[in-house]
Amino acid sequence: MSNQNPVFIPGPTNIPDRLRLAMQVQTQDHRAPDFVETFAPVLEDTKKVFGTTSGQIVTFPSSGTGGWEAAVTNTLSPGDKVLVARYGVFSHRWIDLCERHGLDVQIVDCPWGTGAPADKFADILTDDTAHDIRAVLVTHNETATGVRSDISAVRQAMDSADHPAMLFVDCVSSLASMPFEFDRWGVDIAVSGSQKGFMLATGMAILCVSPKAQEATKTAKLSRTFFDFGDMMAANASGGFPYTPPLQLIYGLRESLKMLFEEGLENVYARHHRLAEGVRRAVGAWNLNLVAQSPELYSDTVSAIYVPQGFDSNALTDHAFNAYGVSFGVGLGQMNGQAFRIGHLGSLTDVMVLSGLGAIEMAMADLNYPITLGSGVAAAQDYYRAGSSGRAKAAA
Repeated sequence: MSNQNPVFIPGPTNIPDRLRLAMQVQTQDHRAPDFVETFAPVLEDTKKVFGTTSGQIVTFPSSGTGGWEAAVTNTLSPGDKVLVARYGVFSHRWIDLCERHGLDVQIVDCPWGTGAPADKFADILTDDTAHDIRAVLVTHNETATGVRSDISAVRQAMDSADHPAMLFVDCVSSLASMPFEFDRWGVDIAVSGSQKGFMLATGMAILCVSPKAQEATKTAKLSRTFFDFGDMMAANASGGFPYTPPLQLIYGLRESLKMLFEEGLENVYARHHRLAEGVRRAVGAWNLNLVAQSPELYSDTVSAIYVPQGFDSNALTDHAFNAYGVSFGVGLGQMNGQAFRIGHLGSLTDVMVLSGLGAIEMAMADLNYPITLGSGVAAAQDYYRAGSSGRAKAAA
């Protein structure tokens, strides 16, 4: 029975029955005309979620990590210099990926709980008068710390330095949950995946590629075969795939896009903000602290929460699972043992989030945390009730 409970990890997220059913399709011929009729509109509709008219959507049977490898290998050459800030586990992983590919990585180390340092980027790019830096890589939503970085500010920093570097953004845990403006922010490659805001199974990297990044593929010397943009875009142009596609995920993405558009993207973003704010109210009622250091950094998809000194966050998440059958995110990297994470993205409602808050409260009470049982749930209830009244009036 425990697997009936929703998960409160920041991905993979809960899969709605509607999408599970959409992915339960029989094997079909991916070279037949009816696949073309399905796939081409999916690519076009996905542009709306990225916020682009000029970018081209590319998908690969992979996770977000494969998407990042595709971004790097298709646009850069061995020895190329890239600029990256490290402020969490996932921003570090992109550094590691670039280093393994023989790139010259200039790292800006930032305290965990902060975001991409646009001001430092501006100084570094201004000093790079030879324009050796080929790309700036930013994690939009650092899943390990619950921090959302300001991509618009990074773009402004690049423009103020009059620097021609490309801008690559990891939006794996933000796309389809928080606003993303590919064109307006001047992003060149954005990397996401099927398993978070799109509410699907893991297995498909979803990228948006600007004309500038497409042009860079002509001179890029890093090796790629499976992740080649040219092969994929050439096949996609006629509605096909260069090799066997993840058919079930493509059908799932078609249905996911329908669900997102039926709700309305602005309403999707508002729902995620509401869910996140309810969690933040609960954290305040528990007298605990978020890892994110200031409100403008708060993520609307995941909250990372410090446990009190002397407590082990891993023991808390283990107990929540063993006693109540509910999964919460463990602390990653520097946060291991110090913080747990509540994922509040994808297929979730106010009531579902309240169940998660109730479960983690019981786990904390069982382990003698200095909290008052019910305090966090009550704080979130008060916030959700106020929002519910407003929605009811609007509906009337």
